Amino acid sequence: MRQIFFDTETTGLEADKGDRIIEIGCVEMINRQLTGNNLHLYINPERASHEDALKVHGLTEAFLSDKPKFAEIVDQLLAFLAGAELVIHNAPFDIGFVNAELKRLKRGVLTDHVAGVRDTLLMARDLYPGKANSLDALCRRLEVDNTKRVLHGALLDAELLADVYIRLTRGQDALLMDEHGDHGGGADGQTTVEAVDLSRFELPVLRASEAEAAAHAKMLADLDKAAGGASKWRSLEPAEPVA
Repeated sequence: MRQIFFDTETTGLEADKGDRIIEIGCVEMINRQLTGNNLHLYINPERASHEDALKVHGLTEAFLSDKPKFAEIVDQLLAFLAGAELVIHNAPFDIGFVNAELKRLKRGVLTDHVAGVRDTLLMARDLYPGKANSLDALCRRLEVDNTKRVLHGALLDAELLADVYIRLTRGQDALLMDEHGDHGGGADGQTTVEAVDLSRFELPVLRASEAEAAAHAKMLADLDKAAGGASKWRSLEPAEPVA
């Protein structure tokens, strides 16, 4: 599976009121292995950032003035994202901004170009209800080093999100192939398991000692007493062998 960890920085918080994307970060992962094939774009928004937003990302109007406009990078972006599942923290925010940019260019919506979208904020709320689930909070909780995150940056945040996601879904690690994608499978990609004849093994039988058997019988008697009669499992006990 190809997944792209996706993040944006913007001039403000309201795409429907003219705020624009100024930075995009994309980090590629295939079959839960980070590939290093990432995409990082700065974009000239053709407007200034709000003061509060500038304090968050630090990307000045002067810095962005010679960067390409969204229309100049849209083909590169969509080609990179094509067919992948996007993993985004608070997906409605980033998708809303990308859709606003695509609408200006009459290029449809983002979900027309990708396989799907997974929101790690919703995942975290399910796993940690009632707790802080910002990216910084998840980094602290899952022991992801975010000491370099002095200012928000789209590529850095996408890289942190990838680490967070791997830890959030670590139960899937048993499904991983090694770094070469080889699990000893056949030519059709199916894993093969060598049959083992268990009849050649003599397994030891460990029997309870007299003290252990007596303690077990006492525990069952106490349970019978607490239940007000013979417990259900008494009916399942094998009959005494006939001498």
